[in-house]
Amino acid sequence: MSIVNRIAVVIPAYNEEESIAAVVNEVNRVSRETGLDLTPVVVNDCSTDRTREIISQLNCVALNLPINLGIGGAVQTGFKYALLNGFDYAVQIDGDGQHPPAQIPLLYNAIQQNNWDVAIGSRFITNEGFQSTFMRRVGIAYFQWLIRLLTGRTVKDATSGMRMFNRKTLALFYRYYPDEYPEPEAVILFSKNNLRFGEVPVQMNERMGGVSSIRSFGTVYYMFKVTLAIIFSYLRK
Repeated sequence: MSIVNRIAVVIPAYNEEESIAAVVNEVNRVSRETGLDLTPVVVNDCSTDRTREIISQLNCVALNLPINLGIGGAVQTGFKYALLNGFDYAVQIDGDGQHPPAQIPLLYNAIQQNNWDVAIGSRFITNEGFQSTFMRRVGIAYFQWLIRLLTGRTVKDATSGMRMFNRKTLALFYRYYPDEYPEPEAVILFSKNNLRFGEVPVQMNERMGGVSSIRSFGTVYYMFKVTLAIIFSYLRK
């Protein structure tokens, strides 16, 4: 008798009224068609639009934060829910439609086949699908260099917000998860805590609507702030 692993699909959402219903419905469709036990967990980060009303009518777990915590706090809330409610894995995808739920089985299969703790969905292995803007790709290449300098590991898509984690990783993130720039900082945590991780080629889309939480990705100021955050994550105990 095969074991069916329970997977929480953590979807942080801030003012995603244009796309959140399509994302949740697609997660449920993928669950039905693949046999994976996927549960959408939408973390509404105190949206000011109709996101709260919409998710209350969807087939999902709706977690409504009383104050805006930002991307790191919203994602950690979803991870805590997954750990405390007995899920075997959690996968993070955005609420704006950039991360197609149909790609989730690729992450799950990679974790199972490679015995990884973390699977990172990467746009830059096969370079298919939406590749982001030129300035963002320059920034991502820089973070790849910085992370390799600090950890010795090459991660082609360190800013990817599409990742799957096992319970060992969720227990780590229950205690601490980076708040402002969680994706590149988290790669440092994977390495420092000797987690087994790797990248999986995925295809991503342009966002369906709303406004990106990172509006100044290509600016020197943003790059400087993220560099400091990565270095501090590397140095902290």
